[in-house]
Amino acid sequence: MTSFTAFRSRIDIIDAARDWIGTPYRHQASTRGAGCDCLGLVRGVWRTLYGAEPETPPAYTPDWNERNHSAEPLLSAARRNLIERKDGRFLPGDVLVFRVVPDGPAKHCGIASGPEQFIHAYAGRKVVESWMNRWWLARIAGVYIFPGAE
Repeated sequence: MTSFTAFRSRIDIIDAARDWIGTPYRHQASTRGAGCDCLGLVRGVWRTLYGAEPETPPAYTPDWNERNHSAEPLLSAARRNLIERKDGRFLPGDVLVFRVVPDGPAKHCGIASGPEQFIHAYAGRKVVESWMNRWWLARIAGVYIFPGAE
């Protein structure tokens, strides 16, 4: 059974995410220092906080189901394994899920590291800490809390 008291604070979440900064982007990977994508980053932080992942994601394409707008695999997985924040705000340590195309499926995620920053795997580059500018804010599709971080 997974223990949701495996970490002390939201600072632990942010520290775990920052440990991934500089990791090269690799689609479907989740190995700190070697490669990860946005989901791989969140999976890796989960493993640091709790140990084993709650589920193994199925194979997915880089377009994250853009051809089937009714399916939302990233949001569905977030809802199964994290706590959905319904008040529209986010706190440092929360998982943010984005719609890169406003009318498309949610297909990007990251971890808030401050009120105006988040950590994410940048496609084609590496894991970075970015500013939460208006472009990103307008594309938030969901905000989720790691269990035990309320």
